[in-house]
Amino acid sequence: MAGLAVTMEETPALYRDLGGRGLTSRVLLDEVDPTCDPLGDGNKLVIAPGLLAGTVAPCSGRLSVGAKSPLTGGIKESNAGGTVAQKLARLGIKAVIIEGKPAAGPYLLEINKRGARLVAAGEYRGMGNYALMGILRERYGPRCGFLTVGPAGEHGYALASIAVSDPEGRPSRHCGRGGMGAVLGARGIKVVVVDDSGCAGVDVADPDSFRRVSREWAQGLVKGRKILTDYGTANLVLPMNALGGLPTRNYQAGTFEQAGEISGERLQEVIIQRGGKPSHACHPGCVIRCSNVYHDHEGNYLTSSLEYETIGLLGANCGIGDLDAIARMDRFCDDFGIDTMETGVTMGLAMEAGLVPFGSAGGVCGLLQEMKNGSVLGRVLGQGAAVTGRVLGVRRVPAVKGQSLSAYDPRGLKGTGVTYATSPMGADHTAGNCLPGRTGFRPETSGGFPPHQDEGQDQLSRDLQVMTAVCDLAGLCFFVGVSRENMDVTAQLLGAIRGSSLTGEQVLDLGRQVLVTERTFNRLAGISEVHDDLPEWFRREPLPPHHLTFGVPREKLRKTLEFKEQ
Repeated sequence: MAGLAVTMEETPALYRDLGGRGLTSRVLLDEVDPTCDPLGDGNKLVIAPGLLAGTVAPCSGRLSVGAKSPLTGGIKESNAGGTVAQKLARLGIKAVIIEGKPAAGPYLLEINKRGARLVAAGEYRGMGNYALMGILRERYGPRCGFLTVGPAGEHGYALASIAVSDPEGRPSRHCGRGGMGAVLGARGIKVVVVDDSGCAGVDVADPDSFRRVSREWAQGLVKGRKILTDYGTANLVLPMNALGGLPTRNYQAGTFEQAGEISGERLQEVIIQRGGKPSHACHPGCVIRCSNVYHDHEGNYLTSSLEYETIGLLGANCGIGDLDAIARMDRFCDDFGIDTMETGVTMGLAMEAGLVPFGSAGGVCGLLQEMKNGSVLGRVLGQGAAVTGRVLGVRRVPAVKGQSLSAYDPRGLKGTGVTYATSPMGADHTAGNCLPGRTGFRPETSGGFPPHQDEGQDQLSRDLQVMTAVCDLAGLCFFVGVSRENMDVTAQLLGAIRGSSLTGEQVLDLGRQVLVTERTFNRLAGISEVHDDLPEWFRREPLPPHHLTFGVPREKLRKTLEFKEQ
């Protein structure tokens, strides 16, 4: 960006079998100084579709965005659905690497079958994502996919996201975690436009086999993921509440007395009453359709999608049991360009500090407005939970490696607690969520473990982190099922693309390599095994109603992602 130059290069042989998170992390280790300033000249932002993107494989449209994170100071991959991954793949683009900083900006990066070019985009400066995508859709047409940075990314807020256009052209999908919006904003990019018009598609060496496996898998997913189709990710609200793992009032409790008012069942009821869509695909080719379209009291579009994480962290975690209020906050976050998870935990900390009372939706909206206005308080909140807690003097800060926890209290879901502690990403459930019933791929983890039990959770987390990395490099939504069986299916699909056989064990090895790459980057960045832990108060403070503490030994945490057998 320093010279405003755009170059197209052949994919190096080393990278040809990598995609998604596997490619973003490898490029970062090879080309970025791990000690660099995340918002300085030395960082790079890598955008990469998965290996299955652009094909008929079900649920294969996830997009990976990677950089050194301004939130964690380590390596980061954040991914989202939407339309861009499929379009990049059909253009034959393995990755877009954005480096350097321009003297002025912002700019729009336009990508199509003729190549790529930078266009001055000063007219878009300061625009929210909704208005911006509306204009882009009119100018470039509904066939294009868009990545945009909201005002938060322009301000350099560490919780800033990158919006990805959904199939209707709305900014409802976000690469939210880790501050990727701040990194892209610091590169001087406001918009990326991807136009795949006139492209033939992705070459598959064995198309008959690929179609057969894809069709059979899709049919199984339609039957086996009905609860996600019916209720979306919010189907987890009541089970997590019953388990005692739903973060409530800044993780002071694991159950919320108004959980029924914000549950997936209640959400579906409200959406249907108002003429919204209780089931919606976040990207082309999704057969699970766990997204939704939420309307206001007057039947007008308000937001999409209202997810479990947003409901849990802007809802129960803040003591708020009003779906409409949570939906308005979600709309604000999508428009301003901030991660709803980091924002929800940050709001909970502000409430514990006494800035506004728990349960006050109006108070939270006021704090969000402070962020939008760029006041001193707003700029503090914009740096996320860890910074906010430190500035406000709050002792109980639910964050690991600088990133907030997700909507699962690690005392109630201990395997996910191990993932929070040990993932190279910082606290991130999408790195390996140990939900009840999930199992590993080795004999010792094949039966899973009770979520309240400390024993075995390190091994379960390890396996799920490996399999999740496979999903991320393939561009698969992990709702296809993070399981040994699906690793074999993924191997069949990748083998059909290449025209060579691939085993499930070989695919698992790709996942291990991703984690080794990321841990290597973090060690060079100064993030050591000492940082692979939860805040001490999770070990000391019993969580009502089951009075649980997190008790997985630290020595096990530090060995969770050691792959000496490799």
